[in-house]
Order: sequence, then structure tokens, then C-alpha cells
Amino acid sequence: MRIWAKRVPAAVAAIAMAFGGVVACSSPELDTTAAGVAGLYASALERQNPAKAATYTTAPAQAGESLAATLAAMKADDIDVEVDKPVQFSDGTASFSLKTTWKWQNKRTFTSVTSGNARHLSSGWRVTWDPDLIYSGLPNGGALRLIRTDATPSPKVRSSSGKTFIYEQQVNDLILDPAKTRNVVSSTNALATMLEPIAPLITADVIAEKLAAAPGKPIVAVTLRDTDMGLLAGAPDTIAGVSARNYGKLVMADRRLSSPLEVGLTNYWQAIRDATSGWQVQMTAPGSSPRKLVGEQGPAGPDVNTTIDENVQLSLGDAVVEVGQPATMLILDASTGGVLGFAQNSYAAERGINVDSTYPVGATLDPVWESIDAASGSDGQSRGRLLDRSGLGVRFTVPGASALVGVGPTVTAIDYKSDTTAVSMMNMGAFGVALARSRQNAPPVAPYVIKGVPTKVTGGELGEIGSTITEPVLEAMAKTVATGDASDLANAPGLKALVGTNGPQGPGWFLGLQDGKVVVIYTEGEKSGTAALQVAQKYFRIK
Repeated sequence: MRIWAKRVPAAVAAIAMAFGGVVACSSPELDTTAAGVAGLYASALERQNPAKAATYTTAPAQAGESLAATLAAMKADDIDVEVDKPVQFSDGTASFSLKTTWKWQNKRTFTSVTSGNARHLSSGWRVTWDPDLIYSGLPNGGALRLIRTDATPSPKVRSSSGKTFIYEQQVNDLILDPAKTRNVVSSTNALATMLEPIAPLITADVIAEKLAAAPGKPIVAVTLRDTDMGLLAGAPDTIAGVSARNYGKLVMADRRLSSPLEVGLTNYWQAIRDATSGWQVQMTAPGSSPRKLVGEQGPAGPDVNTTIDENVQLSLGDAVVEVGQPATMLILDASTGGVLGFAQNSYAAERGINVDSTYPVGATLDPVWESIDAASGSDGQSRGRLLDRSGLGVRFTVPGASALVGVGPTVTAIDYKSDTTAVSMMNMGAFGVALARSRQNAPPVAPYVIKGVPTKVTGGELGEIGSTITEPVLEAMAKTVATGDASDLANAPGLKALVGTNGPQGPGWFLGLQDGKVVVIYTEGEKSGTAALQVAQKYFRIK
């Protein structure tokens, strides 16, 4: 029996390989000994090269497959493999142990110690392949994997009343893969028929359009909640090329509601989930449940409490579908700046309209420009400061609402030309709040959606703008309702409003103060000013 030094780090093998030309010619002992081949195997594993590591084993095909599966599933940032206690016997066999340390970000590690053997074959020494080299007790076909874990229960997004507004639920993507069916048309028709009881709008034509838009690729025909799957006229997997993918997703508690706010609120909710997520290393094996080896999980994250009013949100959703052109509507609490609701129709969603992007205001804010000009003495710097203070000249990043980065208002403190001046819906809403609060002798405040989470204001500071600006604007708003473009609106006692367009093709704007709320409507297309008034009238009729 021959015994080497107690420990042979994989780095020794790596150094030898670095001088491969010299070693191969003058000192081939390293890779022709049991310790040497174990070191080469360990070095390849550290480099996360399963194919290379497998070449040093007695069963390269099986080893390569098993090692590749574990390396892919573990997703390690770094691996340290140490060869320890190598012992070579006179009968052409040897033994050793491997200490493998898997490393990830945030100082997460997993260490295992396994026993290995080697044999001297006609081609030289080789590591005897056994899944135990990866982890003791790992069966054939098994693997190690790293998974993310999330605390339960998951946070809920709550409305201003404390009711559940959005929450996580299991949903199912029904996927049609044209490459997995011999008759795409037959599968399309069968899927549409199956969906009819629960999703009648997902017709065969709709599915065909999705397939045409992604030639040869799988498409998601529809996403259904778990509770809806039992209402299908059959089982999806009985249709050739159709499969279901189940996962957790945030959904509206009230099916009647939808809002662009879902994007921003989901992003915020996901940030909480990410911050409170845990991890786990598991051993998987065919026909067996995964077995936890190590891991950590912290407490569940807090619920997300918002300013959203479900009743207001429902009214907005009904109002924006009043017109057959892009229409988006934002309502804020006139006293606090809290966003009560935000909705848009399908035309606006297709256009990608949101609260952050800026859009031309045309003549809508002419009374505002006149008041600011008069108050500033037409001084450019003074005008700029007043625009910032009013909320029209700054950039708002509203947690739970803002989804874009790097898009800012283009209002300029020098020029108010109607064909160039543009503001965002959030700018318009903030200005409405500033007007309402001026009557309470209160300064402007930034709009917000999540309670206790402040909005970031950049590009200037909010502040007092004075009654010399607000009173003329409020008088102009009252006149617009009394004898102007908004005079036909009904069911809106005490309404004050500004209405305007940016030419025949719009866009159109409506800014209103009524019943302690700020109403902002943005429309696009022909006669968009009229469309904005139609949306406003529908809202006042049903709210």
C-alpha cells in the first residue's frame, strides 16, 4: 500500500496543467497516479466543466450527464473542490475523499464531503464513477439543485379600505406549440371550443392570429386562474400540442377590475418578495419528492397598503370604455394627493400610454401660462420656479405607479408654445392637487400610491405658488363649466375644469376638480377633446 500526503488541493493539478508541456514530457506521474487523476477531476469540477471532469472517470457518458445536471441546477457562482486523504493500494485501486463547497452571492454556501475510489485501467488511472461523488446517497438519475424559497403567506396589496386589492394566486398559461401537433388548425379549433365556457373571447381566430405573429413558436392562448380550470370543457393536455404551465401571479381580487397600476404595484410587491426570499439546496431523484439538504428562510414580508379606492377604480374602468379611441383616466384625492384610481381602455393600452410619459397639452393650460406669466413678470427663471412648485415642471417617480425610468417632463420655463409644451398625467394631477390645496392655504404635495412610501421629486421642488396664480386659474375653470366647453356636463355639482386639445388630431385633455377629487383624462385621436368630455360625463353619471 502506498500513502501520499494527507491533502492534495485541486490547485496542484491546475498548476501542473498550466505547465502541461513540461509535465507531459518530463514528469507524467501527476496524471498517471490516483491522486493526480482525482486532482484533475476536481479541477475540472471547479471550472464547472462537466464534460472535462467526466473524461477522468470510468464512465464518461453517465458522469457527464449527471455532473451537467447538477452544475446547471446548482447555478453556483464559485465551486471549491479539495482532494483529501488519497490512498493508493497495491491491487491497482485507490481511495480518496472530496470536500466540495458551493458558493453563491450573499455569503450563501453549501459544503459536502464525499468518498471516492479510483482504478488503474489500461489507459491509466481513472476515478470510479458513482453519483456518490456528487453527494452521498445520490441515486442514479438524481441531482442537486438550488431553489429560491418565499415566505408564506405572500404579501397582499390592499386598497385604502384595507380590503385585498391584488393578491398572489396560482394561474395557468395554456400553451399551444405548433411543432407538437400534426394539425395546427384542428388543435386551434379544439382549444377554442374548450375555452368557450370560461373565455369566449379567445376564439379560434384570436389563437390563429397569435400563431401567425410568432411563426413556428409556442404561444400562450390564455392565462386562467386555478379556480377557472375546472370550468373548461375538457382537459387541455388531451389536445395535441397543448400544455398547461402553472405558476404564481398577482391578480385582482375583484375580477371586474383592471388597471395599469398592476405593473408598478407588482414591481413593488416583487421587490418585497426578493428582499425576504430564502434559499434551499435539494437532492432530487426520479420518482421521489425533493429532499432538503440545507437552506434558510426569513419571515414573510409586509402587506402593501395603497391609496386605491376600489369603487373609484371600478367607475374609471367603466368610463374609459365609453369611447372607441385611446382614453386614460387618473383620479387623485384633492387633499392628500393619494391616487384613488387609474384606468385605460384597450386602445390606450396598445399605445403604451402611462402616467410617466409626457404628452402635448395644446391650449388646455393657457389660463395657467397666463397666470404664471403675470406672476413672474415674464422672467424666465421665475416662471421655471413657479412651474416646478406647481408640479408641472418636475419629474415624479411614484412607487407603485411609475414603471418607466429616464422619462421626464418637457415643460420649459422659457416657452409655452402649444405645439411643444408637454406634461405627464401625473404632472397634471399634481397641479390639480396644488389648485385644490391652495383653497385650504396648504402647499402642493406629490402624488403617491403606497402609504408610507414617499414619491421622489426631481428637476425642481414643490412649494407655494400663491393665490395670484391659483385664483385666476380656478376662475377660468369655473367659467369653462358655466359657459365653456364643459358646460354640457351633468351630475357634477361644484365642478371646475379645463378642457383642451392639441389640434384636430389631439391629444385631448380634461382636468377637473369635483367632490374632493382631481380628475385627469387623456385621450388621443380625432375629436379627442370631445372624447375626453364623453369619458368625463360617463364617470360623473356612474360614480
